[in-house]
Amino acid sequence: MSDLAPTVMNLRQHLHNLLLAVGPGKMSNNAYDTAWIARLVQLGEPISEKALGWLCENQLADGSWGAEYPYYAHDRVICTLAAMNALARRGRVRDHERLRRAEASLEKTTADLKLDPAGETIGFELIVPTLLTEAKTLGGIHRNEIEILKKLTPYRAAKMSALPHGVVNRFVTVAFSSEMAGPDGRHLLDVENLQEANGSVGHSPSATAYFALYVRRSDPAALAYLQDATSVDGSAPNVAPFDVFEPAWVLWNLMLTDALDDELLLLCQRHLDFLEAAWMPGKGIAHAAGYTPKDGDDTSLVYEVLTRFGRQVDLDAVQNYEHVYYYRCFNPESNPSISTNIHVLGALRCAGLEKHHTSVQKVTNFLRETCEKGQFWYDKWHASPYYATSQAIIAAAGYEDALVETAVDWILQTQNANGSWGYYIPTAEETAYCLQALAIWQRRGHSVPEGAINRGSLWLAENKDLPYPPLWIGKCLYCPELVVKSAVLSALSLTQV
Repeated sequence: MSDLAPTVMNLRQHLHNLLLAVGPGKMSNNAYDTAWIARLVQLGEPISEKALGWLCENQLADGSWGAEYPYYAHDRVICTLAAMNALARRGRVRDHERLRRAEASLEKTTADLKLDPAGETIGFELIVPTLLTEAKTLGGIHRNEIEILKKLTPYRAAKMSALPHGVVNRFVTVAFSSEMAGPDGRHLLDVENLQEANGSVGHSPSATAYFALYVRRSDPAALAYLQDATSVDGSAPNVAPFDVFEPAWVLWNLMLTDALDDELLLLCQRHLDFLEAAWMPGKGIAHAAGYTPKDGDDTSLVYEVLTRFGRQVDLDAVQNYEHVYYYRCFNPESNPSISTNIHVLGALRCAGLEKHHTSVQKVTNFLRETCEKGQFWYDKWHASPYYATSQAIIAAAGYEDALVETAVDWILQTQNANGSWGYYIPTAEETAYCLQALAIWQRRGHSVPEGAINRGSLWLAENKDLPYPPLWIGKCLYCPELVVKSAVLSALSLTQV
């Protein structure tokens, strides 16, 4: 108890501070979007020089760019190509050695693409062929071809052919990856209907920088958005804002606990008001209130949050994403999301549907079929299997226990000797997810070894603070910092002794 005492005593204050901090979204910055900001030198934007400096300071030891931990090949490839193109366009002699090292790193990272457990990053098959062609044109790549990238061309064509009317606008999620059109691809874009109200293209700094450079040069609204989204050092996040995703996840994590007293509940109300106001009957919600395409993942999560906090929203919005064999995240989408279906299960359960209801059975059958080795799940939005697996246990515990019994065993079997969990390295985030799952499983009447929970809680109490490695999958890896912090605080609250 003594080791945990400082955390236990201050836990309420941490929760209080967290609820005050939640807002437009706090996210780690990355090399990919920063590389696009660095290109703004063509427009005379001062932030571009800072972005270039950031890139030079953050090239990794092997010559690549991307997250240092974990090593995720798709992240390294797309970040490295974007950074190479930004540097090559500057044409500085002193960058030649950086470019040489970067090109050499691609041989390994492209060979490792098949090893990434959760698959490609967002828009990878659309963006990388464009970046690769540009890199060759700029002289950054001297080999004829990188063999594995040849396979992306048919995937790109298939995705483009599925677009309504064959063009990209703000009504489809491909807008988030508009830079895939390249300097000469304006004909692929429905330019008059591409920008969101905040001036961005898809709430993406990289797509918006591309728009300001090649589509509507020096567009004032786009540049104002980029100034807002970019940090003082010139670096940029994967997406901004994400003012639904952040409060929804924070409230979801906290609602698992008994830690919300009257004062903390009062602090939750403005976030609940915001989520309720952003909800569209029959369609649900997106990761941000101003983002045009709604999605089944955020809709299901927010449905559960609002319902459990006593707000009334329609289940029809969740059912809007029902497909023949599963629930969609987006329409269209090339492959289903495991976590979306897990969150749909949580929403359907929250709505009071019996486990034998046809919609519930559709989800549970899909999850059974997609379970890896009958033990755990990967998801396309997260690099760690502990994320989807823990979410599934929480959604099913006491409702569809047979679906997740082996997953509980897998979590217990893969705990590290020091009490932590981590697919790549031990992390507070993954340890928090596992503790949440085990604590909820225990609260639903199942036996869990106390030693596993106690050791995990002790380790988490000692390693609860930032920085958290980027484990979430966007165009590259990122970390939604307050979301992760809320999971850590939730886990500590659930496992207090």
